[in-house]
Amino acid sequence: MKILSTLFLALFLVVPEAFGAEFVDGMDDIPLPEGMLQIHSASISFGNDESRFNEAYISSKKATFAKVAEFYNNTLPQLGWNFVGKKENSLHFERDMEILDIVLEKSKPLLVRMTLKSKD
Repeated sequence: MKILSTLFLALFLVVPEAFGAEFVDGMDDIPLPEGMLQIHSASISFGNDESRFNEAYISSKKATFAKVAEFYNNTLPQLGWNFVGKKENSLHFERDMEILDIVLEKSKPLLVRMTLKSKD
């Protein structure tokens, strides 16, 4: 029982922001960082049984891209995503047959584009 409770506590310490978080619409298993809002009018989503393409924009007047990157680098691996690489203002993750790109579009106010697509 002690091992189970220790494991449970450790899980909450590793990804505290993900629990109770909202998720990005169209990307049901991608959490939205605290303090970020999704711009629903800019979202694009289409696909079928074999492939999909989703694009969402999230924004904040207070957050920085460094904080968003830290959130996703800590949270997404716990959800099965593998960090593949970072370019100047973007993060790249892969999971199974999907690719997730998180890109800084504008710093003030912060505007981040998230693109989730099939590897096909």
